[in-house]
Amino acid sequence: MRRLDDEEREQYFDHIIQSLDEQKKEAFRESFLELHPTDQMELFRSLDKTKRALVYQYVTADEFADIFQGFELDEQEDFVLELEENYAAEMFNQMHADDIADFLSELNEPHAKAILNAMDKDEADDVKELLSYEQETAGAIMTKEYISIRATNTASDVIELLRQEGPNAETIYYLYVVDDKDKLVGVVSLRDLIIASTEEKVEKLMSSRVVSVEVHTDQEEVAKIIRDYDFLAAPVVTSTNELIGIITVDDVIDVIEEETTEDVGEISAARGATDVNVSAFTAAKKRAPWIILLMFFGLITAEVIGQFEETLEAIVLLAVFIPLIMDSAGNTGTQSLAVMVRALATGSFEKKGLLNTIKREFGTGLMLGIICAVVLMILVPLLYDSYMLAFIVGISLFLTLSVATIIGAVVPVIITKLKLDPAIASGPFITTVNDILGLLIYFSIATSLLQYL
Repeated sequence: MRRLDDEEREQYFDHIIQSLDEQKKEAFRESFLELHPTDQMELFRSLDKTKRALVYQYVTADEFADIFQGFELDEQEDFVLELEENYAAEMFNQMHADDIADFLSELNEPHAKAILNAMDKDEADDVKELLSYEQETAGAIMTKEYISIRATNTASDVIELLRQEGPNAETIYYLYVVDDKDKLVGVVSLRDLIIASTEEKVEKLMSSRVVSVEVHTDQEEVAKIIRDYDFLAAPVVTSTNELIGIITVDDVIDVIEEETTEDVGEISAARGATDVNVSAFTAAKKRAPWIILLMFFGLITAEVIGQFEETLEAIVLLAVFIPLIMDSAGNTGTQSLAVMVRALATGSFEKKGLLNTIKREFGTGLMLGIICAVVLMILVPLLYDSYMLAFIVGISLFLTLSVATIIGAVVPVIITKLKLDPAIASGPFITTVNDILGLLIYFSIATSLLQYL
Protein backbone atom coordinates (compact mmCIF):
# COMPACT_ATOMS: atom_id res chain seq x y z
CA MET A 1 0.00 0.00 0.00
CA ARG A 2 1.62 3.24 -1.11
CA ARG A 3 0.95 6.91 -1.82
CA LEU A 4 1.26 7.79 -5.49
CA ASP A 5 2.44 11.04 -7.04
CA ASP A 6 0.05 12.88 -9.39
CA GLU A 7 1.27 11.51 -12.72
CA GLU A 8 1.68 7.97 -11.44
CA ARG A 9 -1.74 8.10 -9.76
CA GLU A 10 -3.47 9.16 -12.97
CA GLN A 11 -1.89 6.36 -14.98
CA TYR A 12 -2.61 3.78 -12.29
CA PHE A 13 -6.22 4.97 -11.97
CA ASP A 14 -6.72 4.54 -15.72
CA HIS A 15 -5.40 0.98 -15.44
CA ILE A 16 -7.76 0.16 -12.55
CA ILE A 17 -10.80 1.72 -14.27
CA GLN A 18 -10.00 -0.30 -17.40
CA SER A 19 -10.05 -3.48 -15.31
CA LEU A 20 -13.41 -2.38 -13.95
CA ASP A 21 -14.79 -1.63 -17.42
CA GLU A 22 -13.68 -5.08 -18.60
CA GLN A 23 -15.13 -6.60 -15.41
CA LYS A 24 -11.84 -8.32 -14.52
CA LYS A 25 -12.54 -8.84 -10.84
CA GLU A 26 -9.20 -10.27 -9.72
CA ALA A 27 -7.14 -7.73 -11.69
CA PHE A 28 -9.24 -4.92 -10.23
CA ARG A 29 -8.94 -6.22 -6.66
CA GLU A 30 -5.17 -6.67 -6.91
CA SER A 31 -4.61 -3.13 -8.21
CA PHE A 32 -7.28 -1.36 -6.17
CA LEU A 33 -6.41 -2.88 -2.79
CA GLU A 34 -2.74 -2.03 -3.29
CA LEU A 35 -3.64 1.66 -3.19
CA HIS A 36 -3.46 3.79 -0.07
CA PRO A 37 -7.00 4.35 1.35
CA THR A 38 -6.76 8.06 0.44
CA ASP A 39 -6.11 7.12 -3.20
CA GLN A 40 -8.89 4.53 -3.05
CA MET A 41 -11.31 7.25 -1.98
CA GLU A 42 -10.16 9.58 -4.74
CA LEU A 43 -10.61 6.89 -7.38
CA PHE A 44 -14.01 5.88 -6.00
CA ARG A 45 -15.24 9.49 -6.14
CA SER A 46 -14.38 9.63 -9.86
CA LEU A 47 -16.60 6.65 -10.72
CA ASP A 48 -20.18 6.85 -11.94
CA LYS A 49 -22.98 4.93 -10.24
CA THR A 50 -22.68 1.91 -12.57
CA LYS A 51 -18.97 1.50 -11.87
CA ARG A 52 -19.49 2.02 -8.14
CA ALA A 53 -21.99 -0.86 -8.20
CA LEU A 54 -19.25 -3.11 -9.59
CA VAL A 55 -16.89 -2.00 -6.81
CA TYR A 56 -19.45 -3.13 -4.23
CA GLN A 57 -19.47 -6.55 -5.91
CA TYR A 58 -15.70 -6.89 -6.12
CA VAL A 59 -14.72 -5.43 -2.71
CA THR A 60 -15.89 -7.04 0.53
CA ALA A 61 -17.85 -5.09 3.12
CA ASP A 62 -14.87 -5.34 5.49
CA GLU A 63 -12.54 -3.86 2.87
CA PHE A 64 -14.98 -1.12 1.89
CA ALA A 65 -15.41 -0.09 5.55
CA ASP A 66 -11.89 1.40 5.58
CA ILE A 67 -12.76 3.47 2.53
CA PHE A 68 -16.25 4.52 3.61
CA GLN A 69 -15.22 5.88 7.00
CA GLY A 70 -12.79 8.29 5.32
CA PHE A 71 -15.45 10.06 3.25
CA GLU A 72 -17.10 13.33 4.27
CA LEU A 73 -20.50 12.92 5.91
CA ASP A 74 -22.43 14.23 2.91
CA GLU A 75 -20.63 11.71 0.66
CA GLN A 76 -21.37 8.89 3.09
CA GLU A 77 -25.07 9.80 3.02
CA ASP A 78 -25.08 9.49 -0.79
CA PHE A 79 -23.05 6.28 -1.03
CA VAL A 80 -24.88 4.38 1.72
CA LEU A 81 -28.11 4.62 -0.30
CA GLU A 82 -26.42 2.58 -3.05
CA LEU A 83 -25.50 -0.31 -0.76
CA GLU A 84 -27.48 -3.53 -0.41
CA GLU A 85 -28.86 -3.86 3.14
CA ASN A 86 -26.78 -6.85 4.29
CA TYR A 87 -23.63 -5.40 2.74
CA ALA A 88 -24.20 -2.09 4.53
CA ALA A 89 -24.85 -3.83 7.87
CA GLU A 90 -21.65 -5.85 7.61
CA MET A 91 -19.69 -2.74 6.61
CA PHE A 92 -20.93 -0.86 9.68
CA ASN A 93 -20.05 -3.84 11.88
CA GLN A 94 -16.43 -3.49 10.72
CA MET A 95 -16.19 0.26 11.25
CA HIS A 96 -15.07 1.98 14.45
CA ALA A 97 -17.97 2.91 16.72
CA ASP A 98 -17.08 6.61 16.81
CA ASP A 99 -17.08 6.85 13.00
CA ILE A 100 -20.50 5.18 12.85
CA ALA A 101 -21.84 7.50 15.57
CA ASP A 102 -20.60 10.56 13.64
CA PHE A 103 -22.41 9.34 10.55
CA LEU A 104 -25.66 8.35 12.24
CA SER A 105 -25.87 11.64 14.14
CA GLU A 106 -26.38 13.38 10.77
CA LEU A 107 -29.23 11.08 9.66
CA ASN A 108 -32.91 11.31 10.48
CA GLU A 109 -33.95 9.12 13.39
CA PRO A 110 -35.84 6.39 11.43
CA HIS A 111 -32.90 5.86 9.05
CA ALA A 112 -30.39 5.75 11.92
CA LYS A 113 -32.53 3.24 13.83
CA ALA A 114 -32.82 1.01 10.75
CA ILE A 115 -29.04 0.86 10.43
CA LEU A 116 -28.57 0.13 14.15
CA ASN A 117 -31.18 -2.64 14.01
CA ALA A 118 -29.37 -4.28 11.08
CA MET A 119 -26.02 -4.28 12.91
CA ASP A 120 -24.73 -6.86 15.40
CA LYS A 121 -26.13 -6.15 18.86
CA ASP A 122 -22.76 -5.59 20.58
CA GLU A 123 -21.57 -3.23 17.86
CA ALA A 124 -24.88 -1.37 17.86
CA ASP A 125 -24.84 -1.01 21.66
CA ASP A 126 -21.42 0.67 21.51
CA VAL A 127 -22.70 3.12 18.92
CA LYS A 128 -25.87 3.83 20.94
CA GLU A 129 -23.71 4.63 23.97
CA LEU A 130 -21.70 7.19 22.01
CA LEU A 131 -24.87 8.75 20.62
CA SER A 132 -26.24 9.11 24.15
CA TYR A 133 -23.54 11.61 25.12
CA GLU A 134 -23.91 15.32 24.52
CA GLN A 135 -22.44 16.56 21.25
CA GLU A 136 -18.87 17.98 21.32
CA THR A 137 -17.91 16.15 24.53
CA ALA A 138 -15.28 13.48 25.13
CA GLY A 139 -17.98 10.81 25.27
CA ALA A 140 -19.34 11.75 21.86
CA ILE A 141 -15.96 11.54 20.08
CA MET A 142 -14.34 8.62 21.92
CA THR A 143 -14.01 5.12 20.46
CA LYS A 144 -14.83 1.85 22.17
CA GLU A 145 -12.17 -0.13 20.27
CA TYR A 146 -9.36 -0.16 22.82
CA ILE A 147 -7.40 -2.80 24.74
CA SER A 148 -7.36 -2.95 28.52
CA ILE A 149 -5.16 -5.24 30.58
CA ARG A 150 -4.62 -6.22 34.23
CA ALA A 151 -1.70 -5.39 36.47
CA THR A 152 -1.21 -9.12 37.14
CA ASN A 153 -0.71 -9.95 33.44
CA THR A 154 2.79 -10.76 32.25
CA ALA A 155 4.39 -9.19 29.19
CA SER A 156 3.95 -12.42 27.24
CA ASP A 157 0.25 -12.56 28.21
CA VAL A 158 -0.29 -9.08 26.83
CA ILE A 159 1.61 -9.77 23.60
CA GLU A 160 -0.62 -12.79 23.01
CA LEU A 161 -3.69 -10.65 23.72
CA LEU A 162 -2.50 -8.11 21.17
CA ARG A 163 -2.20 -10.82 18.52
CA GLN A 164 -5.84 -11.72 19.11
CA GLU A 165 -7.49 -8.35 19.70
CA GLY A 166 -5.01 -5.88 18.19
CA PRO A 167 -6.46 -5.95 14.63
CA ASN A 168 -9.81 -4.71 15.95
CA ALA A 169 -8.41 -1.95 18.19
CA GLU A 170 -8.08 1.63 16.93
CA THR A 171 -4.60 1.93 18.46
CA ILE A 172 -2.38 -0.37 20.49
CA TYR A 173 0.47 2.00 21.24
CA TYR A 174 -1.01 2.67 24.70
CA LEU A 175 -2.44 -0.17 26.77
CA TYR A 176 -4.58 0.83 29.72
CA VAL A 177 -4.45 -1.07 33.00
CA VAL A 178 -7.70 -1.55 34.91
CA ASP A 179 -8.64 -3.26 38.18
CA ASP A 180 -11.43 -5.78 38.80
CA LYS A 181 -14.03 -2.97 38.68
CA ASP A 182 -12.65 -1.62 35.37
CA LYS A 183 -11.24 1.45 37.07
CA LEU A 184 -8.19 2.98 35.40
CA VAL A 185 -5.05 2.38 37.45
CA GLY A 186 -2.18 2.67 34.97
CA VAL A 187 -0.88 2.80 31.41
CA VAL A 188 1.82 0.87 29.55
CA SER A 189 3.34 1.85 26.21
CA LEU A 190 3.85 -0.79 23.55
CA ARG A 191 7.55 0.04 23.45
CA ASP A 192 8.02 -0.73 27.17
CA LEU A 193 6.09 -3.94 26.74
CA ILE A 194 8.17 -5.19 23.80
CA ILE A 195 11.55 -4.58 25.44
CA ALA A 196 10.50 -6.09 28.79
CA SER A 197 11.22 -9.64 29.91
CA THR A 198 8.43 -12.01 28.87
CA GLU A 199 7.66 -12.84 32.51
CA GLU A 200 7.72 -9.25 33.73
CA LYS A 201 4.45 -8.24 35.41
CA VAL A 202 2.48 -5.31 34.02
CA GLU A 203 2.44 -3.72 37.49
CA LYS A 204 6.23 -3.33 37.20
CA LEU A 205 6.02 -1.76 33.73
CA MET A 206 3.04 0.54 34.05
CA SER A 207 2.90 4.18 35.05
CA SER A 208 0.23 4.86 37.65
CA ARG A 209 0.21 8.62 36.90
CA VAL A 210 -2.32 8.48 34.09
CA VAL A 211 -3.64 11.63 32.42
CA SER A 212 -7.28 10.98 31.54
CA VAL A 213 -10.33 12.98 30.50
CA GLU A 214 -13.77 12.79 32.04
CA VAL A 215 -16.54 11.67 29.71
CA HIS A 216 -18.38 15.03 29.79
CA THR A 217 -15.26 17.15 29.13
CA ASP A 218 -15.63 19.56 26.19
CA GLN A 219 -13.91 18.32 23.04
CA GLU A 220 -11.84 21.51 22.79
CA GLU A 221 -10.39 20.85 26.24
CA VAL A 222 -9.64 17.26 25.22
CA ALA A 223 -7.76 18.53 22.16
CA LYS A 224 -5.69 20.85 24.36
CA ILE A 225 -4.77 18.02 26.74
CA ILE A 226 -3.66 15.70 23.92
CA ARG A 227 -1.72 18.56 22.32
CA ASP A 228 -0.04 19.65 25.56
CA TYR A 229 1.02 16.11 26.52
CA ASP A 230 1.88 15.02 22.94
CA PHE A 231 -0.37 11.95 23.31
CA LEU A 232 -1.37 9.61 20.52
CA ALA A 233 -4.44 8.74 22.58
CA ALA A 234 -6.07 9.61 25.89
CA PRO A 235 -8.32 7.42 28.07
CA VAL A 236 -11.89 8.50 28.80
CA VAL A 237 -13.27 7.77 32.26
CA THR A 238 -16.48 8.23 34.20
CA SER A 239 -16.77 10.32 37.36
CA THR A 240 -15.82 7.17 39.31
CA ASN A 241 -12.68 6.65 37.15
CA GLU A 242 -14.10 3.70 35.22
CA LEU A 243 -12.42 3.34 31.80
CA ILE A 244 -15.06 3.48 29.05
CA GLY A 245 -13.18 4.51 25.92
CA ILE A 246 -10.24 6.32 24.34
CA ILE A 247 -9.78 9.37 22.13
CA THR A 248 -7.09 9.12 19.46
CA VAL A 249 -5.06 11.88 17.87
CA ASP A 250 -6.87 11.53 14.51
CA ASP A 251 -10.13 12.34 16.31
CA VAL A 252 -8.45 15.40 17.84
CA ILE A 253 -7.34 16.58 14.39
CA ASP A 254 -10.99 16.40 13.30
CA VAL A 255 -12.00 18.37 16.42
CA ILE A 256 -9.39 21.07 15.71
CA GLU A 257 -10.61 21.37 12.11
CA GLU A 258 -14.24 21.55 13.29
CA GLU A 259 -13.50 24.16 15.96
CA THR A 260 -11.40 26.21 13.55
CA THR A 261 -14.23 26.16 11.01
CA GLU A 262 -16.65 27.29 13.73
CA ASP A 263 -14.34 30.13 14.76
CA VAL A 264 -13.91 31.28 11.16
CA GLY A 265 -17.68 31.21 10.79
CA GLU A 266 -18.18 33.21 13.97
CA ILE A 267 -15.50 35.81 13.19
CA SER A 268 -16.86 36.33 9.68
CA ALA A 269 -20.52 36.26 10.88
CA ALA A 270 -21.13 33.27 8.62
CA ARG A 271 -21.41 30.38 11.07
CA GLY A 272 -22.94 27.33 9.42
CA ALA A 273 -22.47 28.82 5.97
CA THR A 274 -18.72 28.38 5.42
CA ASP A 275 -19.18 25.02 3.66
CA VAL A 276 -19.31 25.62 -0.10
CA ASN A 277 -21.50 22.52 -0.45
CA VAL A 278 -24.49 24.12 1.29
CA SER A 279 -27.15 25.65 -0.95
CA ALA A 280 -27.42 29.38 -1.60
CA PHE A 281 -30.72 29.43 0.32
CA THR A 282 -29.16 27.76 3.39
CA ALA A 283 -26.14 30.07 3.27
CA ALA A 284 -28.38 33.13 3.04
CA LYS A 285 -30.53 31.89 5.92
CA LYS A 286 -27.46 31.40 8.11
CA ARG A 287 -25.94 34.78 7.29
CA ALA A 288 -29.13 36.86 7.30
CA PRO A 289 -29.48 37.42 11.10
CA TRP A 290 -26.03 39.00 11.37
CA ILE A 291 -26.47 41.02 8.20
CA ILE A 292 -29.80 42.42 9.43
CA LEU A 293 -28.33 43.20 12.87
CA LEU A 294 -25.35 44.94 11.28
CA MET A 295 -27.71 46.85 9.01
CA PHE A 296 -29.31 48.37 12.12
CA PHE A 297 -25.83 49.20 13.43
CA GLY A 298 -25.28 50.90 10.07
CA LEU A 299 -28.28 53.09 10.78
CA ILE A 300 -26.58 54.14 14.03
CA THR A 301 -23.49 55.04 12.01
CA ALA A 302 -25.65 57.15 9.70
CA GLU A 303 -27.26 58.82 12.73
CA VAL A 304 -23.82 59.70 14.12
CA ILE A 305 -22.93 61.40 10.85
CA GLY A 306 -26.31 63.15 10.86
CA GLN A 307 -25.68 64.59 14.34
CA PHE A 308 -22.65 66.41 12.95
CA GLU A 309 -24.39 67.70 9.83
CA GLU A 310 -23.56 71.33 10.64
CA THR A 311 -19.87 70.50 10.98
CA LEU A 312 -19.92 68.74 7.61
CA GLU A 313 -21.78 71.62 5.98
CA ALA A 314 -19.19 74.06 7.31
CA ILE A 315 -16.21 72.00 6.18
CA VAL A 316 -17.30 69.58 3.44
CA LEU A 317 -13.71 68.36 3.11
CA LEU A 318 -14.11 66.48 6.40
CA ALA A 319 -16.29 63.93 4.57
CA VAL A 320 -13.31 62.85 2.47
CA PHE A 321 -11.70 61.22 5.51
CA ILE A 322 -14.77 59.35 6.82
CA PRO A 323 -13.92 56.10 4.94
CA LEU A 324 -10.31 56.34 6.14
CA ILE A 325 -11.34 56.65 9.80
CA MET A 326 -13.94 53.88 9.56
CA ASP A 327 -11.79 51.40 7.63
CA SER A 328 -8.75 51.91 9.88
CA ALA A 329 -10.81 51.48 13.05
CA GLY A 330 -12.53 48.34 11.77
CA ASN A 331 -9.38 46.72 10.46
CA THR A 332 -7.38 47.37 13.64
CA GLY A 333 -10.21 46.11 15.86
CA THR A 334 -10.57 42.94 13.79
CA GLN A 335 -6.83 42.27 14.08
CA SER A 336 -7.02 42.54 17.88
CA LEU A 337 -10.09 40.31 17.88
CA ALA A 338 -8.26 37.63 15.90
CA VAL A 339 -5.26 37.81 18.25
CA MET A 340 -7.45 37.51 21.35
CA VAL A 341 -9.64 34.68 20.00
CA ARG A 342 -6.49 32.79 19.08
CA ALA A 343 -4.98 33.41 22.54
CA LEU A 344 -8.15 32.18 24.24
CA ALA A 345 -8.31 29.09 22.02
CA THR A 346 -4.69 28.05 22.58
CA GLY A 347 -4.57 28.86 26.29
CA SER A 348 -1.80 31.45 25.93
CA PHE A 349 -4.19 34.10 27.30
CA GLU A 350 -4.26 32.36 30.69
CA LYS A 351 -0.46 32.36 30.80
CA LYS A 352 -0.16 36.10 30.03
CA GLY A 353 -3.21 37.29 31.96
CA LEU A 354 -5.85 39.88 31.09
CA LEU A 355 -3.88 42.98 32.09
CA ASN A 356 -0.73 42.04 30.18
CA THR A 357 -2.69 41.11 27.09
CA ILE A 358 -4.67 44.36 27.08
CA LYS A 359 -1.49 46.39 27.71
CA ARG A 360 0.14 44.66 24.78
CA GLU A 361 -2.78 45.34 22.42
CA PHE A 362 -3.16 48.93 23.67
CA GLY A 363 0.55 49.50 23.12
CA THR A 364 0.20 48.11 19.62
CA GLY A 365 -2.72 50.47 18.97
CA LEU A 366 -0.75 53.46 20.23
CA MET A 367 2.21 52.72 17.99
CA LEU A 368 -0.01 52.08 14.96
CA GLY A 369 -1.85 55.34 15.72
CA ILE A 370 1.39 57.32 15.95
CA ILE A 371 2.70 55.89 12.68
CA CYS A 372 -0.55 56.57 10.80
CA ALA A 373 -0.93 60.07 12.34
CA VAL A 374 2.61 61.07 11.32
CA VAL A 375 2.03 59.83 7.75
CA LEU A 376 -1.25 61.77 7.51
CA MET A 377 0.25 64.96 8.95
CA ILE A 378 2.79 64.84 6.14
CA LEU A 379 0.43 63.94 3.29
CA VAL A 380 -2.69 65.97 4.11
CA PRO A 381 -0.99 69.41 3.94
CA LEU A 382 0.54 68.45 0.62
CA LEU A 383 -2.81 67.35 -0.80
CA TYR A 384 -5.23 69.80 0.84
CA ASP A 385 -2.97 72.65 2.01
CA SER A 386 -4.26 72.59 5.61
CA TYR A 387 -2.12 71.82 8.64
CA MET A 388 -5.13 72.07 10.98
CA LEU A 389 -7.05 69.50 8.90
CA ALA A 390 -3.98 67.27 9.04
CA PHE A 391 -3.88 67.64 12.83
CA ILE A 392 -7.58 66.82 13.22
CA VAL A 393 -7.42 63.73 11.02
CA GLY A 394 -4.11 62.58 12.51
CA ILE A 395 -5.10 62.92 16.18
CA SER A 396 -8.52 61.39 15.45
CA LEU A 397 -6.92 58.36 13.83
CA PHE A 398 -4.41 58.06 16.68
CA LEU A 399 -7.19 57.96 19.30
CA THR A 400 -9.42 55.74 17.17
CA LEU A 401 -6.78 53.05 16.64
CA SER A 402 -5.89 53.09 20.33
CA VAL A 403 -9.53 52.57 21.32
CA ALA A 404 -10.19 50.03 18.55
CA THR A 405 -7.46 47.67 19.77
CA ILE A 406 -8.85 47.79 23.31
CA ILE A 407 -12.37 46.94 22.10
CA GLY A 408 -11.10 44.14 19.87
CA ALA A 409 -9.18 42.65 22.82
CA VAL A 410 -11.71 43.14 25.63
CA VAL A 411 -14.99 42.09 23.98
CA PRO A 412 -13.91 38.42 23.41
CA VAL A 413 -12.78 38.20 27.06
CA ILE A 414 -16.16 39.48 28.28
CA ILE A 415 -17.95 36.97 26.07
CA THR A 416 -15.74 34.17 27.42
CA LYS A 417 -16.63 35.16 30.98
CA LEU A 418 -20.29 34.77 29.97
CA LYS A 419 -19.47 31.13 29.02
CA LEU A 420 -19.93 31.80 25.31
CA ASP A 421 -17.60 31.15 22.38
CA PRO A 422 -15.28 34.21 22.11
CA ALA A 423 -15.41 33.95 18.33
CA ILE A 424 -19.04 35.09 18.52
CA ALA A 425 -17.58 38.62 18.78
CA SER A 426 -17.53 38.53 15.01
CA GLY A 427 -15.31 40.65 12.80
CA PRO A 428 -18.25 42.56 11.27
CA PHE A 429 -19.64 43.29 14.76
CA ILE A 430 -16.32 44.65 16.07
CA THR A 431 -15.81 46.56 12.82
CA THR A 432 -19.20 48.28 13.08
CA VAL A 433 -18.76 49.21 16.75
CA ASN A 434 -15.34 50.69 16.02
CA ASP A 435 -16.74 52.55 13.00
CA ILE A 436 -19.26 54.28 15.28
CA LEU A 437 -16.68 55.16 17.92
CA GLY A 438 -14.19 56.32 15.29
CA LEU A 439 -16.74 58.70 13.77
CA LEU A 440 -17.68 60.05 17.20
CA ILE A 441 -14.03 60.77 17.98
CA TYR A 442 -13.39 62.30 14.55
CA PHE A 443 -16.39 64.62 14.47
CA SER A 444 -16.08 65.58 18.14
CA ILE A 445 -12.51 66.76 17.58
CA ALA A 446 -13.42 68.44 14.26
CA THR A 447 -16.38 70.26 15.85
CA SER A 448 -14.30 71.52 18.78
CA LEU A 449 -11.61 72.84 16.43
CA LEU A 450 -13.93 74.03 13.66
CA GLN A 451 -13.12 77.69 14.24
CA TYR A 452 -9.47 77.05 13.31
CA LEU A 453 -10.23 75.48 9.96
